[in-house]
Amino acid sequence: MSATDIQIQRFEPNDQQGVFDVIVPIQREEFGIAITAEDQPDLKAIPEFYQSGTGDFWVARQGEQVIGTIGLKDIGSGQAALRKMFVAAPFRGREFGVAARLLSCLIEGAGKKGVSEIFLGTTDKFLAAHRFYEKHGFTEVAKESLPASFPIMAVDSKFYKLRLLP
Repeated sequence: MSATDIQIQRFEPNDQQGVFDVIVPIQREEFGIAITAEDQPDLKAIPEFYQSGTGDFWVARQGEQVIGTIGLKDIGSGQAALRKMFVAAPFRGREFGVAARLLSCLIEGAGKKGVSEIFLGTTDKFLAAHRFYEKHGFTEVAKESLPASFPIMAVDSKFYKLRLLP
């Protein structure tokens, strides 16, 4: 198994179960969040929720198995929210570069669609995520400076912004 076996592709409806199979166990088992697929209507309607306007949704796959996800939600005014970035534990880290490849795909896709700023929310606990986002050019912003249209999740306590070059 190597990084070259892993493909990043735009979400298609037949990826639906694979998306649930990556995200829900990470939320429940790793982060202890009592959440189900049913609690996340955005995941049941990815084409409508994410793949509209300047938004999109991508999956990382190895063969037929979905091993990572990332979503971009159009929030208007040339701005977007990064959501649902998850990578299955065996595929994390520099060896495979899945998270970096997913993020790169999202930034490239956002730029092509005219997005000027990408915002994201995370929790104070996700220190590795903070380092990852900062390494990729995101800067921390105060909750008060987020666009009014940014969808703040109950668990979000730390926020970042990436300005894309025009």
